[in-house]
Amino acid sequence: MLSALTAKFPPAVLALADGSVFTGQSIGAPGTTAGEVVFNTATLGYQEILSDPCACQHIVALTTAHVGNTGVCDEDMESARVQAAGLVVRNLSLVASNFRSQQPLQQWLRAQGVVAIAEVDTRRLARVLRSSGAQGGAIVALERGQSVAQEHIDAALAAARAVPSMQGLDLAQRAGCTAPREWLGERGGEWQLGAGYGAAPAQPRYRVAAYDFGIKHCVARMLVQRGCAVTLLPATTPAAQALASKPDGVFFSGGPGDPQACGYAIEAAREILASGIPVFGIGLGHQIMALAAGARTFKMKFGHHGANHPVKELATGRVSITNQNHDFAVDVKTLPSGVRVTHVSLFDGTLQGLEWADRPAFCFQGHPKGSPGLRDTDDFFDRFIKNMAAAHAA
Repeated sequence: MLSALTAKFPPAVLALADGSVFTGQSIGAPGTTAGEVVFNTATLGYQEILSDPCACQHIVALTTAHVGNTGVCDEDMESARVQAAGLVVRNLSLVASNFRSQQPLQQWLRAQGVVAIAEVDTRRLARVLRSSGAQGGAIVALERGQSVAQEHIDAALAAARAVPSMQGLDLAQRAGCTAPREWLGERGGEWQLGAGYGAAPAQPRYRVAAYDFGIKHCVARMLVQRGCAVTLLPATTPAAQALASKPDGVFFSGGPGDPQACGYAIEAAREILASGIPVFGIGLGHQIMALAAGARTFKMKFGHHGANHPVKELATGRVSITNQNHDFAVDVKTLPSGVRVTHVSLFDGTLQGLEWADRPAFCFQGHPKGSPGLRDTDDFFDRFIKNMAAAHAA
C-alpha cells in the first residue's frame, strides 16, 4: 500500500507459535483467526488460492510483492466461499486493473469474513517457515482507532500455540460435499474469454464417480469439458455405493488434511482399485490411492504451495510446471511392487506420480490446470478419458 494511504486501514498483528511477531495493517474483517501458516509462491491467482478447499485451516502468506491488482471476479472461485483461515501479504494494491473485476480484494475479504494482514515482511516470514517449518499462527485484526498493545500480541501468540497439528487431522469430510450430487449442469464446462463457462455435453460419453475430498471447481469442469457427466460423492461413500451406478471411471479429488486420517477413503480406494475400473486421483486423492496400495505418507516440513513447481516425468524426461498445494507426500521407500513411480519433484525429489502396472489406475500429486491457467499437465485428464474409452471397447 502507498504509505500515505495506510491510515485508511486499522492495525493488525500476526504471531507464530515459535514467538515470531509481525505487525501490519488489517485489510479484511476485524477479529482473530488461527491456523497453520504456509507460504505460497504463486505470482497470480490469489482468489483461486483462497477459495481452494486445500487451504482449509491454512493462513496463506503470499510471497509475491503485490496482491489485489486484478480485483475479484465471481467466475474465478474454486469453491462456494473462501476456504483459507486467513491471508498475509506484503503490499495491497488499492487499484484493481482488470476489466473482469467486480470488487476490490479488501472489500471481498471483509464480505467473506476473512481476517487478513498487509504490510508484512513476507520474505522474512517465508525464511522463518522454511527454517522452522509450517507452524501454528494467528492474526489479530483490530478495529479502526485501536492500536496494537501487548495484550493483542499475547492473545495472538496464545492462539497460534493452540493450533492443532495437521498430522492426524481429517479435513476431507469437512471440505467435501455431504450428499451425492451432479456437478452443475448446463454451464459446467471450462471458462473461455468472451463466452464464459462452456456448456456441458448434451450426451455425455462417460459417467465419472468423483470422490469429493475438497474438489476444485476447475477440476470438475475439466472432466465435463472432456465429455463426462460427473457425480460428486461424499468422502465417506463406501466403494459398493460408488460402483453401484456402474460408472465408467472413478476420480479421487484433491483436498486438505492428513490422508492417513481418512481410513474410510483408503478402504474405499482399495476396493475400487481391486475392481479394475479406470481410476485417477490428484492431490489428497493421489495420497489415498498410494495408502490403499500399501504405501505410507509423511508430513512435509513446509509443504508445496505454489503455481511454479517443476515436475519431471521419468519415462520421457519431460518437465512440467505445476500447481501444488499439499502438506503431505508419499514415501517412495514404502511403495509395493506393481506400483511404479512416474513423476518426481525437481525441487526436492519427492514423489509426484504413480501408476499401477496391472490395471488402468494412476495418480498425480499436483493439481493439473488448477487455476490460474497452467496447462502443462492437462494430459492426465486426457489419459483418464483414454482409459475409460479402452474399457468401453474391451
